[in-house]
Amino acid sequence: MLPDRAFFDRLAEVAARETLPRFRAGAAVVNKEAGGFDPVTEGDRAAEEAIRAEIERAFPDHGILGEEHGNVGLDRENVWVIDPIDGTRAFISGLPVWGTLIGLYSGGRAKMGLVDQPFTGERYFSDGKASYYTGPGGARQIRTRDCGDIANATLFSTSPHLFAGEDERKYRAVEKTVRLFRYGCDCYAYMLVASGNIDLVVENQLKPYDVGGIIPIIENAGGVITTWDGGRPEMGGRIVAAATPALHRQALELLAG
Repeated sequence: MLPDRAFFDRLAEVAARETLPRFRAGAAVVNKEAGGFDPVTEGDRAAEEAIRAEIERAFPDHGILGEEHGNVGLDRENVWVIDPIDGTRAFISGLPVWGTLIGLYSGGRAKMGLVDQPFTGERYFSDGKASYYTGPGGARQIRTRDCGDIANATLFSTSPHLFAGEDERKYRAVEKTVRLFRYGCDCYAYMLVASGNIDLVVENQLKPYDVGGIIPIIENAGGVITTWDGGRPEMGGRIVAAATPALHRQALELLAG
């Protein structure tokens, strides 16, 4: 048995009860990386605990891959992939571009997904057949747009500082080709692709929980999301998301150069 949309909504709601009261409230931050800065907050941990508790009650035979509380049953047919706050740096800075990401993998493929931004009241969901938006703009099915050519594209990436060496050279080749590029939107950028507002996202150093909830929303809105070499994106790594197959091909050609 697989979950329905109401269950995903329930997961988003229990997570929001933990994240929203802590947003712009001076939440304590712990650094997980001795040689750098990889922040985590009480909101991350509490939200993931709440999500996991709901899943364990409703689907005890499913596995869980979570950012903050480890993994259980990754060899099972159905595995939940959870990022309670994707964009923790944005969260602790007061920027409302973070989101709760919840994906369901079946047989190793991302089948259903949700991205929730509770501060703005925006929720994106895919049931594996189509992708949907609910929020201030109403409720509707969403589709990507066709900008025609990469020279007309709007590109987003979290930060240029995350690229180094060959990765930076390849990313800059894409950046130099597009019409407009912007930084700093984390998971929100992918939802702008899915909803037809921008065209392209290029990133690297991603983990499975960074993309698990995003993949079905992009794919079922008409977009394409893969690794830079065209492989499946479920395990993260170097990721490109494009609004159309043609734009995706153009981006891969530049990233292969």
